[in-house]
Amino acid sequence: MSKPFDVTAIGSAIVDVIATVDDRFLLEHGIAKGVMTLIDEYRAQTLHKALSGAREIAGGSAANTMAGLASLGGKGAFMGKVRRDRLGQTFAAGMAELGLRYTTRMAEDGPSTACCLIAVTPEGERSMNTYLGANLEFSRKDLTDAEISDAQVLYIEGYLWDAPLAREACLKAIEVARKVGTKVAITMSDPFLAARYREEFTAMLDAGAFDILFANEDEVKSLFESESFDHVLQRVRGWGRIAALTRSEKGCVIVSADEVHIIEAAPVVRVVDTTGAGDQFAAGFLYGLTRKQPLDRCGRLGALAAAEVISHLGARPETSLRKLAAASGLA
Repeated sequence: MSKPFDVTAIGSAIVDVIATVDDRFLLEHGIAKGVMTLIDEYRAQTLHKALSGAREIAGGSAANTMAGLASLGGKGAFMGKVRRDRLGQTFAAGMAELGLRYTTRMAEDGPSTACCLIAVTPEGERSMNTYLGANLEFSRKDLTDAEISDAQVLYIEGYLWDAPLAREACLKAIEVARKVGTKVAITMSDPFLAARYREEFTAMLDAGAFDILFANEDEVKSLFESESFDHVLQRVRGWGRIAALTRSEKGCVIVSADEVHIIEAAPVVRVVDTTGAGDQFAAGFLYGLTRKQPLDRCGRLGALAAAEVISHLGARPETSLRKLAAASGLA
Protein backbone atom coordinates (compact mmCIF):
# COMPACT_ATOMS: atom_id res chain seq x y z
CA MET A 1 0.00 0.00 0.00
CA SER A 2 1.48 3.35 -1.04
CA LYS A 3 2.06 6.03 1.55
CA PRO A 4 0.90 9.65 1.03
CA PHE A 5 4.32 11.15 1.85
CA ASP A 6 7.66 10.32 0.29
CA VAL A 7 9.51 11.83 3.24
CA THR A 8 8.65 13.25 6.65
CA ALA A 9 11.47 15.33 8.09
CA ILE A 10 12.24 16.48 11.61
CA GLY A 11 14.55 19.46 11.73
CA SER A 12 15.34 22.99 12.70
CA ALA A 13 12.80 25.59 11.61
CA ILE A 14 15.13 28.49 10.89
CA VAL A 15 15.18 31.68 8.88
CA ASP A 16 18.50 32.07 7.04
CA VAL A 17 20.10 35.51 6.96
CA ILE A 18 22.68 35.42 4.14
CA ALA A 19 25.28 37.99 3.13
CA THR A 20 28.54 38.01 1.16
CA VAL A 21 31.63 39.01 3.17
CA ASP A 22 35.41 38.81 2.94
CA ASP A 23 37.85 36.98 5.22
CA ARG A 24 38.57 40.20 7.08
CA PHE A 25 34.93 40.39 8.16
CA LEU A 26 35.20 36.86 9.60
CA LEU A 27 38.31 37.83 11.58
CA GLU A 28 36.81 41.10 12.86
CA HIS A 29 33.71 39.34 14.15
CA GLY A 30 35.36 36.15 15.38
CA ILE A 31 33.50 33.88 12.96
CA ALA A 32 34.88 30.35 12.47
CA LYS A 33 35.18 29.77 8.73
CA GLY A 34 33.38 26.92 7.02
CA VAL A 35 31.56 25.44 10.01
CA MET A 36 28.36 25.89 12.00
CA THR A 37 28.69 27.65 15.37
CA LEU A 38 25.89 27.87 17.93
CA ILE A 39 25.31 31.40 19.26
CA ASP A 40 22.98 33.11 21.73
CA GLU A 41 20.28 35.66 20.98
CA TYR A 42 22.49 38.67 21.73
CA ARG A 43 25.23 37.42 19.38
CA ALA A 44 22.56 36.79 16.72
CA GLN A 45 21.27 40.35 17.00
CA THR A 46 24.82 41.76 16.82
CA LEU A 47 25.80 39.79 13.73
CA HIS A 48 22.47 40.53 12.04
CA LYS A 49 23.20 44.24 12.29
CA ALA A 50 26.75 43.75 10.98
CA LEU A 51 25.69 41.74 7.91
CA SER A 52 24.72 44.61 5.64
CA GLY A 53 22.59 43.83 2.60
CA ALA A 54 21.59 40.43 3.96
CA ARG A 55 18.73 38.39 2.51
CA GLU A 56 16.19 36.62 4.74
CA ILE A 57 15.10 33.21 3.45
CA ALA A 58 13.18 30.47 5.23
CA GLY A 59 15.67 27.70 5.91
CA GLY A 60 16.98 25.04 8.23
CA SER A 61 18.84 21.98 6.97
CA ALA A 62 16.03 19.40 6.84
CA ALA A 63 13.50 22.06 5.80
CA ASN A 64 15.75 22.92 2.86
CA THR A 65 15.86 19.26 1.90
CA MET A 66 12.08 19.17 1.92
CA ALA A 67 11.99 22.26 -0.30
CA GLY A 68 14.24 20.44 -2.77
CA LEU A 69 12.04 17.35 -2.62
CA ALA A 70 9.00 19.51 -3.42
CA SER A 71 10.87 21.14 -6.32
CA LEU A 72 11.40 17.67 -7.77
CA GLY A 73 7.70 16.91 -7.45
CA GLY A 74 7.88 14.87 -4.25
CA LYS A 75 5.42 14.98 -1.37
CA GLY A 76 6.47 15.56 2.19
CA ALA A 77 5.76 16.71 5.72
CA PHE A 78 7.96 18.66 8.11
CA MET A 79 8.10 18.93 11.90
CA GLY A 80 9.97 21.78 13.55
CA LYS A 81 9.24 24.49 16.14
CA VAL A 82 8.79 28.22 15.60
CA ARG A 83 7.32 30.95 17.77
CA ARG A 84 4.22 32.81 16.64
CA ASP A 85 6.22 35.89 15.60
CA ARG A 86 7.05 37.53 12.28
CA LEU A 87 9.75 35.06 11.30
CA GLY A 88 7.67 32.12 12.49
CA GLN A 89 4.72 33.13 10.34
CA THR A 90 7.07 33.64 7.40
CA PHE A 91 8.51 30.16 7.85
CA ALA A 92 5.08 28.49 8.00
CA ALA A 93 3.84 30.37 4.95
CA GLY A 94 6.92 29.35 3.00
CA MET A 95 6.38 25.67 3.73
CA ALA A 96 2.72 25.91 2.71
CA GLU A 97 3.66 27.61 -0.58
CA LEU A 98 5.86 24.62 -1.40
CA GLY A 99 2.96 22.25 -0.86
CA LEU A 100 4.56 20.68 2.21
CA ARG A 101 2.53 19.65 5.24
CA TYR A 102 3.56 21.65 8.30
CA THR A 103 1.33 21.39 11.36
CA THR A 104 3.70 21.75 14.33
CA ARG A 105 2.05 23.91 16.98
CA MET A 106 3.65 27.37 17.22
CA ALA A 107 4.98 28.51 20.60
CA GLU A 108 3.05 31.45 22.05
CA ASP A 109 5.93 32.62 24.26
CA GLY A 110 9.53 31.74 25.09
CA PRO A 111 12.49 31.99 22.68
CA SER A 112 11.91 33.68 19.34
CA THR A 113 12.01 31.87 16.01
CA ALA A 114 15.49 30.59 15.21
CA CYS A 115 17.80 32.19 12.68
CA CYS A 116 21.05 31.24 10.98
CA LEU A 117 23.40 34.08 10.03
CA ILE A 118 25.43 32.87 7.06
CA ALA A 119 28.57 34.71 5.97
CA VAL A 120 29.60 33.70 2.44
CA THR A 121 33.14 34.44 1.24
CA PRO A 122 34.00 35.02 -2.46
CA GLU A 123 35.04 31.39 -3.09
CA GLY A 124 31.60 30.22 -1.95
CA GLU A 125 32.60 29.00 1.52
CA ARG A 126 29.84 29.51 4.08
CA SER A 127 30.25 30.12 7.80
CA MET A 128 27.04 29.59 9.75
CA ASN A 129 26.17 31.17 13.08
CA THR A 130 23.00 29.60 14.41
CA TYR A 131 20.65 30.84 17.11
CA LEU A 132 18.45 27.84 17.88
CA GLY A 133 15.70 29.85 19.55
CA ALA A 134 12.33 28.11 19.52
CA ASN A 135 13.92 24.94 18.10
CA LEU A 136 15.10 24.17 21.63
CA GLU A 137 11.46 23.77 22.64
CA PHE A 138 10.64 21.03 20.10
CA SER A 139 9.75 17.93 22.11
CA ARG A 140 7.95 14.60 22.03
CA LYS A 141 4.57 16.33 22.36
CA ASP A 142 5.22 18.03 19.00
CA LEU A 143 5.52 14.71 17.16
CA THR A 144 2.69 13.62 14.90
CA ASP A 145 2.85 9.84 14.69
CA ALA A 146 0.59 9.71 11.63
CA GLU A 147 3.01 11.86 9.63
CA ILE A 148 5.76 9.34 10.41
CA SER A 149 3.70 6.27 9.55
CA ASP A 150 2.41 7.96 6.38
CA ALA A 151 5.93 8.41 4.99
CA GLN A 152 8.28 6.05 3.20
CA VAL A 153 11.26 7.69 4.91
CA LEU A 154 11.73 9.59 8.17
CA TYR A 155 14.60 12.06 7.63
CA ILE A 156 16.30 13.40 10.78
CA GLU A 157 18.60 16.40 11.00
CA GLY A 158 21.67 15.67 13.11
CA TYR A 159 21.83 19.25 14.40
CA LEU A 160 18.87 18.45 16.68
CA TRP A 161 21.17 16.43 18.95
CA ASP A 162 22.38 19.77 20.33
CA ALA A 163 18.87 20.40 21.71
CA PRO A 164 18.11 17.82 24.46
CA LEU A 165 14.32 17.93 24.11
CA ALA A 166 14.54 17.64 20.31
CA ARG A 167 17.02 14.77 20.59
CA GLU A 168 14.56 12.88 22.78
CA ALA A 169 11.81 13.59 20.26
CA CYS A 170 13.98 12.17 17.47
CA LEU A 171 14.65 9.00 19.44
CA LYS A 172 10.91 8.59 20.00
CA ALA A 173 10.25 9.22 16.29
CA ILE A 174 12.71 6.46 15.39
CA GLU A 175 10.77 4.07 17.65
CA VAL A 176 7.54 4.99 15.87
CA ALA A 177 9.14 4.57 12.44
CA ARG A 178 10.48 1.13 13.33
CA LYS A 179 7.03 -0.06 14.39
CA VAL A 180 5.31 1.04 11.16
CA GLY A 181 7.96 0.09 8.63
CA THR A 182 9.11 3.62 7.80
CA LYS A 183 12.81 3.75 6.88
CA VAL A 184 14.99 6.13 8.90
CA ALA A 185 17.62 8.45 7.42
CA ILE A 186 19.96 10.80 9.27
CA THR A 187 22.26 13.54 8.07
CA MET A 188 25.40 14.15 10.13
CA SER A 189 25.12 17.93 9.62
CA ASP A 190 28.59 19.00 10.81
CA PRO A 191 32.02 17.44 11.57
CA PHE A 192 32.08 18.88 15.10
CA LEU A 193 28.60 17.55 15.80
CA ALA A 194 29.66 14.11 14.54
CA ALA A 195 32.57 14.25 17.00
CA ARG A 196 30.44 15.43 19.93
CA TYR A 197 28.01 12.52 19.60
CA ARG A 198 30.34 9.99 17.97
CA GLU A 199 29.79 7.25 20.54
CA GLU A 200 26.02 7.54 20.43
CA PHE A 201 25.76 7.81 16.64
CA THR A 202 28.06 4.87 15.94
CA ALA A 203 26.22 2.75 18.50
CA MET A 204 22.91 3.62 16.84
CA LEU A 205 24.33 2.78 13.41
CA ASP A 206 25.57 -0.59 14.62
CA ALA A 207 22.23 -1.29 16.33
CA GLY A 208 20.32 -0.70 13.09
CA ALA A 209 18.54 2.49 14.17
CA PHE A 210 19.24 4.09 10.77
CA ASP A 211 18.73 2.73 7.27
CA ILE A 212 20.34 5.63 5.38
CA LEU A 213 23.31 7.81 6.33
CA PHE A 214 24.08 11.15 4.71
CA ALA A 215 27.46 12.75 5.42
CA ASN A 216 30.15 14.73 3.67
CA GLU A 217 33.76 13.55 3.69
CA ASP A 218 34.80 15.61 6.73
CA GLU A 219 31.74 14.51 8.71
CA VAL A 220 32.18 10.81 8.06
CA LYS A 221 35.92 10.99 8.82
CA SER A 222 35.09 12.72 12.10
CA LEU A 223 32.40 10.17 12.90
CA PHE A 224 34.77 7.23 12.50
CA GLU A 225 37.93 9.03 13.71
CA SER A 226 39.93 8.40 10.55
CA GLU A 227 41.87 10.58 8.12
CA SER A 228 41.61 7.92 5.42
CA PHE A 229 38.51 8.03 3.24
CA ASP A 230 39.24 4.50 2.03
CA HIS A 231 39.20 3.27 5.64
CA VAL A 232 35.93 5.06 6.27
CA LEU A 233 34.48 3.59 3.10
CA GLN A 234 35.21 0.06 4.28
CA ARG A 235 33.74 0.84 7.71
CA VAL A 236 30.53 2.11 6.12
CA ARG A 237 30.33 -0.78 3.69
CA GLY A 238 30.59 -3.20 6.60
CA TRP A 239 27.64 -1.44 8.21
CA GLY A 240 25.47 -2.95 5.47
CA ARG A 241 22.90 -0.18 4.97
CA ILE A 242 22.87 2.73 2.50
CA ALA A 243 25.39 5.56 2.89
CA ALA A 244 25.55 8.59 0.63
CA LEU A 245 28.92 10.32 1.11
CA THR A 246 29.53 13.63 -0.62
CA ARG A 247 33.01 14.91 -1.53
CA SER A 248 32.45 18.43 -2.91
CA GLU A 249 34.02 18.79 -6.38
CA LYS A 250 34.98 15.08 -6.31
CA GLY A 251 31.32 14.12 -6.47
CA CYS A 252 29.94 11.44 -4.17
CA VAL A 253 30.24 7.79 -3.25
CA ILE A 254 27.13 5.70 -2.68
CA VAL A 255 27.63 2.56 -0.63
CA SER A 256 25.50 -0.39 0.42
CA ALA A 257 26.34 -3.92 1.50
CA ASP A 258 26.87 -5.09 -2.07
CA GLU A 259 27.20 -1.88 -4.12
CA VAL A 260 29.71 0.96 -4.44
CA HIS A 261 29.03 3.76 -6.90
CA ILE A 262 31.39 6.67 -7.57
CA ILE A 263 29.38 9.56 -9.00
CA GLU A 264 30.97 12.65 -10.56
CA ALA A 265 29.84 16.10 -9.45
CA ALA A 266 27.35 17.74 -11.79
CA PRO A 267 28.91 20.65 -13.74
CA VAL A 268 28.56 24.19 -12.39
CA VAL A 269 29.55 27.32 -14.31
CA ARG A 270 30.47 29.20 -11.12
CA VAL A 271 30.21 28.31 -7.44
CA VAL A 272 28.48 31.20 -5.69
CA ASP A 273 27.44 29.78 -2.32
CA THR A 274 27.84 26.23 -1.01
CA THR A 275 25.06 26.71 1.56
CA GLY A 276 22.57 23.89 1.25
CA ALA A 277 24.61 21.67 -1.07
CA GLY A 278 24.32 18.69 1.24
CA ASP A 279 20.67 19.43 1.94
CA GLN A 280 19.78 19.44 -1.74
CA PHE A 281 21.89 16.36 -2.42
CA ALA A 282 19.76 14.55 0.17
CA ALA A 283 16.61 15.87 -1.53
CA GLY A 284 17.59 14.46 -4.91
CA PHE A 285 18.79 11.18 -3.46
CA LEU A 286 15.64 10.62 -1.39
CA TYR A 287 13.42 11.55 -4.33
CA GLY A 288 15.04 8.83 -6.40
CA LEU A 289 15.09 6.31 -3.55
CA THR A 290 11.39 6.71 -2.77
CA ARG A 291 10.71 5.99 -6.44
CA LYS A 292 12.77 2.80 -6.24
CA GLN A 293 15.47 4.09 -8.56
CA PRO A 294 18.91 2.39 -8.62
CA LEU A 295 21.39 3.83 -6.13
CA ASP A 296 23.64 5.31 -8.82
CA ARG A 297 20.68 7.18 -10.31
CA CYS A 298 19.74 8.44 -6.84
CA GLY A 299 23.29 9.77 -6.51
CA ARG A 300 23.06 11.57 -9.85
CA LEU A 301 19.78 13.19 -8.84
CA GLY A 302 21.47 14.34 -5.63
CA ALA A 303 24.44 15.76 -7.54
CA LEU A 304 22.10 17.60 -9.91
CA ALA A 305 20.19 19.21 -7.04
CA ALA A 306 23.41 20.18 -5.25
CA ALA A 307 24.83 21.78 -8.42
CA GLU A 308 21.73 23.94 -8.82
CA VAL A 309 21.84 25.34 -5.29
CA ILE A 310 25.56 26.21 -5.21
CA SER A 311 25.16 28.31 -8.36
CA HIS A 312 23.32 31.07 -6.45
CA LEU A 313 22.91 32.55 -2.97
CA GLY A 314 20.56 30.66 -0.70
CA ALA A 315 20.00 27.06 0.33
CA ARG A 316 16.84 26.34 -1.68
CA PRO A 317 16.39 25.79 -5.42
CA GLU A 318 15.65 28.79 -7.61
CA THR A 319 15.13 26.69 -10.75
CA SER A 320 12.67 23.79 -10.90
CA LEU A 321 14.64 20.67 -10.07
CA ARG A 322 11.98 18.62 -11.77
CA LYS A 323 12.63 20.41 -15.08
CA LEU A 324 16.40 20.11 -14.62
CA ALA A 325 16.04 16.39 -13.96
CA ALA A 326 13.91 15.96 -17.06
CA ALA A 327 16.42 17.87 -19.20
CA SER A 328 19.20 15.65 -17.85
CA GLY A 329 17.32 12.42 -18.51
CA LEU A 330 16.87 11.77 -14.79
CA ALA A 331 13.15 12.48 -14.42
